[in-house]
Order: sequence, then structure tokens, then C-alpha cells
Amino acid sequence: MNEKSLGISQHVLVTNGENHSVPAKKLPQYVASLSSTLGALAAGMVLGWTSSAGTDGADLASQYNISISPTEFSWMGSLTTLGAGVMCIPIGILTDFIGRKTSMLLMVVPFIVGWLLIICSNSVVMFYVGRFITGLASGAFCVAAPMYTAEISESSIRGSLGSYFQLLLTVGIFLSYLLGNWISMFALSIVSAIAPLVFFVVFIFMPESPRYYLQKGNEDAARKSLIKLYGEQYDIDGALNSQLEAIEENRRNKVSFSTMIKSRVTMKGFVIGYGLMIFQQFSGVNTIVFYGSSIFAQAASSLTPGISMIIIGVIQFAAVFISTLLVDRLGRRILLLASIVCLFLSTFALGVYYYLLEIKEDVSSITWLPLLSICVFVIMFSFGFGPLPWMMMGEIFAPEVKGVAASSAGLLNWLMAFLVTKFYTDLKVALGTGGTFWLFSGISAIGIFFVYILVPETKGKSLESILRDL
Repeated sequence: MNEKSLGISQHVLVTNGENHSVPAKKLPQYVASLSSTLGALAAGMVLGWTSSAGTDGADLASQYNISISPTEFSWMGSLTTLGAGVMCIPIGILTDFIGRKTSMLLMVVPFIVGWLLIICSNSVVMFYVGRFITGLASGAFCVAAPMYTAEISESSIRGSLGSYFQLLLTVGIFLSYLLGNWISMFALSIVSAIAPLVFFVVFIFMPESPRYYLQKGNEDAARKSLIKLYGEQYDIDGALNSQLEAIEENRRNKVSFSTMIKSRVTMKGFVIGYGLMIFQQFSGVNTIVFYGSSIFAQAASSLTPGISMIIIGVIQFAAVFISTLLVDRLGRRILLLASIVCLFLSTFALGVYYYLLEIKEDVSSITWLPLLSICVFVIMFSFGFGPLPWMMMGEIFAPEVKGVAASSAGLLNWLMAFLVTKFYTDLKVALGTGGTFWLFSGISAIGIFFVYILVPETKGKSLESILRDL
């Protein structure tokens, strides 16, 4: 089979409703998507937790009466990303075996176990294990929630719904910043443990993905799921027949996994997907998320680190919310380009400020620069390189390889996050804070050319059309 037919044979498994006399209801799709991404809120509280622990974990150490070195604290931050990376492949298999919904509901267990270990910690090792286990659950949602959202939504609103994952993730990070400025780390851990329970109570009433049911041959369950998502007046039979025809054609045209994975369309998908994940992480975003308080403490700003992080959290939430309204209007490619250009400029400006600080230059007249630069960074990251790489994972791979491809891209993302968060402290020692931010800036500069040359526009296109273009 030639490569062109490999792309053309992939059909959209959730129809767009344009050929139906009665349009699908959108509110149930929005509710289901938001419910699934409450798990992202819980993951965001895991990610933001270390920024509330004080400089190099000083507040955490004093409250728990445990000695924590800067190196040990860096492990507390990075082990979460390592746990998330470990979970990316297994969750892809699990979602195909027991379903998207059930898999996400099961992730409440590691969330709770991890937080209980953190709450009851009496040693650094217990913190390590707790952070790693909460990372497992967080990584699972980074794969399962976008997959679920893509499969239940119409193409006309798929971009907006896909952005909800990043939106709720930023809400969780902001809540951790906000609460961490007013309550103890012990209390923050308890509140963080409640978040996955809220997700469980809400999401248990949502329908399973119709695509999963059809893959298992359960048409009755798929019909019920479509009715809940699109409404009884929608042409459910037509939608089912369309999806079944697509599945049957895929079976007729099915080639071996090894052939599909080697096809040019899949190779292009890997280059684009892996590239976006690498540039997302090496922009330096997780140094801000995990070590924001330490960065602001070094900046000699008139604002306290806690207040600065709250400002960042508010701006990040607002930016992601606006991006959900723009992504289906402006398109993916233009937002990615604007995003990476601003990431380059803002980290370059941060490098200049900290370099001047390190060579003992007077920076009293520009103490506003770190906060402004990070605000610009957060806003433009939230518009583009935050949500869009995850969203595009569901758009640029054929169904036969999507699970493995998207999961492996997620694994790469978290491994890159582990490297950045674990060795940020070492980079500061070797290059200085200024040099470290210049390194991030240089990588973002390369990312500009990557997006401009290689990343396609997928706005408003069916999944079949995107694969044909690739």
C-alpha cells in the first residue's frame, strides 16, 4: 500500500455534524470535556506544589522539621516529571483495554496514595515516593484527557475543547500558588489531595468515548454515549454508520503496525510531535513552574516571591482562557509562531537582567524586568506552546499508531521536563542564572525555524484531511 492511501484511509471517528439536519448539542460536549480535565487541575496542583515550598524547600523543611538540601529539593521537583514519563506508555495501553473513562477514574488511587505519603512524611524519602506516585497520575491525565476530549467533540469545537486541558492545568498551578502563600505546606497537601476526589465525583457521571465502544463492538453503548453527547434529535444512526464505515474501511486497508510506523506520514508526525514537545520543555517553562519562588527571590524585586507567583498564576489562567477562544479562529500555526518568538525574547531579557545582577551592576532601575518578562513568557506560552503540542498529538497521527505515537511523545515531553527541572540548579552553577536563561532563549530561537518550516496548519480540518496533507 502506498503512503498516500495510508493517509487518506484514516477517517474522523467523531463526525462534525455539518451534514445533519439537526445540529449536535454543544453543551454536553463542553461539560464532559471540562469534567475530564478536572484531573488536569489535580495534576496542576502537583506541579505547582514545589513553588510554595520556599527557596530550595526552606519552608517545607521548617514546617516538617526535616533537613532538605538544595539537591534533595531538586529531586522532589523532578521526580514528579519522571513519574509522569513512566506512566505515558502504560496509560495508552490501559485506555484501549478498559476505556478512557475508567482509566482516568482509576488514576484517583495513585493521586490519593501519593498525597497521603506527602502529608504524613517524616523523611525526604517519603517525599520522593509521594512525588513520584502523584507524578504517575499526572502523566496519565496528560495522555488520557486530551484523547477523551478529541474523541467526543465535533471538529468545529475540537480546538477549544482541546485547550481545556491546559486551562485546568493552569488553574491547578494557580491554586497551589495562591493557597501556598496563605496556608502551610501541610494544609496545601491536604487540599491538593481533595482535588482528585472532586474529579472522581463529577466525572463518574460522564459518558465513555463512543469510539472506544465501537472499537469493542458495542454499538448499543456507543449509541447511548452519542445521545448523551449530541442530543436525541441528532442523527445518531447516521453518525454511527459513518463511524462504523470508517472503522470497516480501516480494517480493509489495514497494514501491519511496523509498516504503518515506518510510513512517511507517520515519520512526519513523529518529527513534528517530538519537535514540539522538545521545544516546549527546553523553553524553560518548568523552571518557572517549579522554581518560580527561588527565581523571584534572587531578582531583588520589591514584590515578595509569593505575590509575584500569584500574579503569574492569574495571568497564566487568563491567557489560557483567551487561547481557548482563539485557537479555532486564528489557527495552530500562527499561535505557535507568535508564542515561540515571545518565549525567545522574554528568556533573552531574563538572561540580560540576571547577568547584570551577577556581575554586580546596578539593576535598581529595572527590577520590574523579571516579572514583566515572565508575565510575557507565561502569556505567550499559554497561547501557543502550552496547549497546542498536546492538542496536535491527537491530530497528526493515524488511528492505528496514535496510541503508541502520542504516548511516546508524552514520554519524551516528561523526560525533557525531568532533565530541565533536575539539572536547572546545576546549570545555574555552571552558567549562572543569566547564562541558563540565554541557553533557553537560544533553543527557542531554533524552535522558531522549526515551526515555520515544518509545522502544518490543522485549523478546521478533519483528521483525514490533516493526514492527507502530511
